[in-house]
Amino acid sequence: MRYDKSPPFPPEEFLTVRYEELLGFVSSVFSRLGVPDEDARVVAENLVAADLRGIESHGVARLRRYVEGIRRGAVKVRPNIRVVSEGPSFALVDGDSGLGQVVGSFSMRLAIRKARESGLGFVTVRMSNHYGIAGYYAMMALDHDMIGVSMTNSRPLVAHTGALGKWLGTNPIAVAAPTVRPPPFVLDMATSVAPIGKMEEYSRLRRKVPLGWGIDSQGRPCDDPDVIMREGALLPLGGLGEVFGGHKGYGLALMVEIFTSVLSGAAMLREVGQTEAPRPANVGHFFMAIDISRFMPVEEFKERMERLREALKGAPLHPEFERIWIHGEKSYLTSLRRMEEGIPVHRRVFEEMRQIALEVGVEFPWEA
Repeated sequence: MRYDKSPPFPPEEFLTVRYEELLGFVSSVFSRLGVPDEDARVVAENLVAADLRGIESHGVARLRRYVEGIRRGAVKVRPNIRVVSEGPSFALVDGDSGLGQVVGSFSMRLAIRKARESGLGFVTVRMSNHYGIAGYYAMMALDHDMIGVSMTNSRPLVAHTGALGKWLGTNPIAVAAPTVRPPPFVLDMATSVAPIGKMEEYSRLRRKVPLGWGIDSQGRPCDDPDVIMREGALLPLGGLGEVFGGHKGYGLALMVEIFTSVLSGAAMLREVGQTEAPRPANVGHFFMAIDISRFMPVEEFKERMERLREALKGAPLHPEFERIWIHGEKSYLTSLRRMEEGIPVHRRVFEEMRQIALEVGVEFPWEA
C-alpha cells in the first residue's frame, strides 16, 4: 500500500530531496558548528526521521532553532553529560545543556542497559533541550525486543483547563512495542490537541487551523495560528473545558510534567526556556525500557500483539472511514514511500537551509 500521512500541498510549494542527502547536509551543519561527528549524526538522524515519517513539525524545519541555540551559547556542543545518581534499575542524568537528541539517546541507551540487567530501566533527565520526536527514543528499545517509553516537557504553550495563557508544554508521550511483522506499535502524541510544530506548519502554509486547536488571549476559540502562538495558547487533548475531556488531556500533560521535571529537578511550567534563547532551557525528559523476556518469551508477546492488532482491525468498519489504523502504521508507510521517492521539503524551509549553509560554511547539495 502506497501512503503518505501528510502529502505536500500545494505540491508546487515543495521540493523533494533524498533521505541520505538531507541526512548528510544536516549532519554537516552540526559538525561545522563544533558538534562531534557522532553526535551530529545522532541529531541529524532524529530530525530527518521526523520528516521521513511525515512529522514535518519536528523535522528540518526546526534546524534554525538549533543553530541559534548553539550560537547563543544556550546549547553546548560538547556537554559533560553525567549520571548524577543511579541504582540497578534507575538513573538521574544531567544533560549539561547539550543537544536534546544527544542527551536523549544517551539516556535511552542507559535505560535499555538497565532493563537488560534488571528487567526494567527508567531514567529521568534534567538540563537538556528540545529532543525532537519522542517516538525516536521509544523505538530504540525495539532493536532489543523491549517496550520503550519516552516523555518530555517543553516550553509553556498550553492553557490548562480553566486557565488563560500558556502554562504547560505540549508534553508528548511515546510508547513502542515490537510485533511479529512490521510495523511495530508506536504511539507518539502530544498531550495537546495539536503540537506547536503543527501550528507553525499551518502558519508557514498560510492556512487556518481547525477550531478547537487553540484559543486567543481572551479564551475564545481561534483558527488563526499566528494569533494562537503570539498571544493565545494551545488546548489540551479534549479541547476547551471538560465536556469532551479537556481536563483529561490536562491531567496527562501534568503527569508528564511530574515524571520529566518535578522528579528530575528540571525547569517546570513557565521556567522552561527555548532552544534558541540566550539562557539554558533546562528541559526534562523521562525514558523507560521494559525487558519483555522477563515476563514471557518474546515471540509469545509478539504473537499476542499480532492477535491484538488483527482483532482491532477486524472490527466492523464505520461508514465514514476507509480503514482502521493502528498507531505507527501511517508513519511507517510514509517512511517507506519517502525513502523510495524522496522527502518533500517546503520552499521556505529549503531556503532557510540554504541560508544556514551559507552562514556556517557548508556545501548546499541542491539547486532550487
